[in-house]
Amino acid sequence: MAEPVVVGTDADRRWRLRHLPVLLAASVALAAVAAVVGGATGGATAAFGAAAGVGVTVVSYTLTTVVLARADQINPQLLLPLGLGLYALKFTLLGVVLVAVASTGWPGLIPLCFGIVAGVAVWTAVHLWWLTTVHARRPRG
Repeated sequence: MAEPVVVGTDADRRWRLRHLPVLLAASVALAAVAAVVGGATGGATAAFGAAAGVGVTVVSYTLTTVVLARADQINPQLLLPLGLGLYALKFTLLGVVLVAVASTGWPGLIPLCFGIVAGVAVWTAVHLWWLTTVHARRPRG
């Protein structure tokens, strides 16, 4: 069996995760806002649910980012199978968790769902901003 091919230099490898601190900072700010909005509209349970929803998105997207960055370092041909496998696993787990939470009748379920949606929207928007402004200005070489 052939050894995996490691592509690029150390400096080149770091680009894959360079955006992560900005995304995490935006997500922490969103979680705080979600908690305040949840608390103002539905009390402590809604505050927790909304912030937890943002957290679910952050954990999911961070896991994908780190795993795919590592796979790309080892062998770019791993990206498609790992990406699709992670996608299927994460959505299956998310569905199982949401069904389990819904079956308890927990009043924080709707704020949790809103937090997930807000987390996806903010993560995607900040990532697009980063790619089109910060990353686009980086010198190529």
